[in-house]
Amino acid sequence: MVIVHRAALAVDEVTVKDGIPVTTPTRTLIDLADVLPPRQLERVLDEAQYLRLDLDGLRPIPGRRGRGVLASVLAGHDAGSTRTRSELEERMLSLCHRFRLPTPEVNATVEGYEVDFVWRHEKLIVETDGWMAHGTRGAFERDRRRDAELLAGGWRVLRVSYDRLEREPDWVAARIGEVLRAGWSESA
Repeated sequence: MVIVHRAALAVDEVTVKDGIPVTTPTRTLIDLADVLPPRQLERVLDEAQYLRLDLDGLRPIPGRRGRGVLASVLAGHDAGSTRTRSELEERMLSLCHRFRLPTPEVNATVEGYEVDFVWRHEKLIVETDGWMAHGTRGAFERDRRRDAELLAGGWRVLRVSYDRLEREPDWVAARIGEVLRAGWSESA
């Protein structure tokens, strides 16, 4: 089903992409704020930041339904800071928020590796492993080598499977919380 919306647009709210007139990224985000929940809007901002889209002039518009959501997201979210690349990563980030764990860096570089989630001060990395990406012998061996190198560099790595995250979120949150509270005082 396609829902068509029509609105009078200012000249600076329209651009042309592949010969087709479209709304600018800024206007699109203002429109999306009317219909998306806050986390989904944060995800759009993260992706816009990643794509280096021009968002000059992005601000809440008086009279728009999404004005409050957009104002809240712009005030409290650092665009690009929680860009997830999979539903599993999004679920893990949601778990952190739901259980009030500190917000980790997402898809950050540590010791030359891109890791799913990192708490730098506590030297903790959490990798979310889905079967599709990690269910081969090669992936299994690469993961073990990587974990050993990160451990040698002073990092702790917790691996969380899709199944564990889905079936035992309380357990996952408790383990991460325990490791975060313990710090890395035992480091070599």
